[in-house]
Amino acid sequence: MAKEKKVEQITDMEVDFAQWFTDVCTKAELVDYSGVKGLFILRPYGYAIWENIQNILDKKFKELGHENVSMPMLIPESLLQKEKDHVEGFAPECAWVTMGGSEPLQEKLCIRPTSETLFCDHWSHVVHSWRDLPMKYNQWCSVLRWEKTTRPFLRGREFLWQEGHTLHATAQEAVEETLQMLEVYADLCENYLAMPVIRGNKTDKEKFAGAENTYTIECMMHDHKALQSGTSHYFGDGFARAFGITFSDKENKLSYPHQTSWGLSTRIIGGIIMTHGDNSGLVLPPAIAPIQVIVLPIAMHKPGVADKAQELVSRLKVAGLRVKGDFSDNSPGWKYAQYEMKGVPLRVEIGPRDMENGQCVAVLRTSGEKITVPLDELETRIPELLETVQSQMFDKAKSNLDSHTFVAHSLEEAKTLQEENGGFIKTMWCGDLACEMAMKEQAGMSSRCIPYAQEHLDDCCAVCGKPADKMIIWGVAY
Repeated sequence: MAKEKKVEQITDMEVDFAQWFTDVCTKAELVDYSGVKGLFILRPYGYAIWENIQNILDKKFKELGHENVSMPMLIPESLLQKEKDHVEGFAPECAWVTMGGSEPLQEKLCIRPTSETLFCDHWSHVVHSWRDLPMKYNQWCSVLRWEKTTRPFLRGREFLWQEGHTLHATAQEAVEETLQMLEVYADLCENYLAMPVIRGNKTDKEKFAGAENTYTIECMMHDHKALQSGTSHYFGDGFARAFGITFSDKENKLSYPHQTSWGLSTRIIGGIIMTHGDNSGLVLPPAIAPIQVIVLPIAMHKPGVADKAQELVSRLKVAGLRVKGDFSDNSPGWKYAQYEMKGVPLRVEIGPRDMENGQCVAVLRTSGEKITVPLDELETRIPELLETVQSQMFDKAKSNLDSHTFVAHSLEEAKTLQEENGGFIKTMWCGDLACEMAMKEQAGMSSRCIPYAQEHLDDCCAVCGKPADKMIIWGVAY
């Protein structure tokens, strides 16, 4: 008889959250390490999660009139140098190609850390008239940033993402696009990934290199740290001027177009893990889970059990669900633990007694609750239970966010709250960079965003005591 595989054990998150995260990434078979530091292999199960996210976003982008394109992965140094703030922001992370085969290159080439300069160079050739605008492009690709400290999903040297780039005739159109795309990301997080977000502006210090304004969605993880989960940038006409992009407007005057850029990466998978996971492993939102339902025959050696389980798999597939049956000779206990580790939202069990009673048993990954489902109601009840799992996940994450968001009226109070509770700290802020740096240096927190939903907490800046009319959120971030 073949020896049963062991279910991999993971470190409890309360013991070592960082090790718990790494254990989940590797033992739930999401990633593997490659031979180059910071370059991770996305295994089939991990890639399937990204594909499901990709499919959701790609559909939304196309509904809004965006078209997919593909830009080169190499950027000439002279091109990268054209926008001063942009190149300075990315210089420490650039990786360079200096040889072509055995020959030195006349000009070194940067492996793209982002593609603004490539899009701008292209647009400078093809944009001529107001009739060419808007240009609404998106690219699915990988980028390379030479990070010193790396972790799966959260900070890799190479990662997958989408980067949207659009060009508009007016500033108003471009700002509307920027805000609209941030809302697309917020909708993805809240309604598909079950991750509540805070929408807001980045400070000047934290905005994207070369942007006039950066908008962000910030999420809170299980350990009460922040994760920047999607950003959208308004560039104004700065890049257009640097790259000589002009168009003839409706009055036949030469004008500079206004530009946006927005992106979301595989980092969001790290966010899903850290928002929803538990000490048994992954907990995946049904909307993006590669396997939404796992069907397990119980006492499979008994007559008809395997056939009945296969029938349930077939029926649920026809109903449009992502479903799999496990007909291996591993024990039920091993299967329970294995699919809990992989975060499958719903487990469906059927054995001889269930068959006699015309039922199966559904087990929710979120709560472990067992629910009897009549077989003649299978196609309606299972999707309803998946919706229950999805809403339970959102409610739990929202409760974590709400219960770990605090108000402070001074830097010392903010520091104490962070040290004792973690989480997000809301204060008033005068807008001065010196106060932002003081919060970072003395309390260990960076500015997360200036929320759209403003509250008047005080009349004065929590750091310097000067008059303040902005509420800002601080936190410790990944």
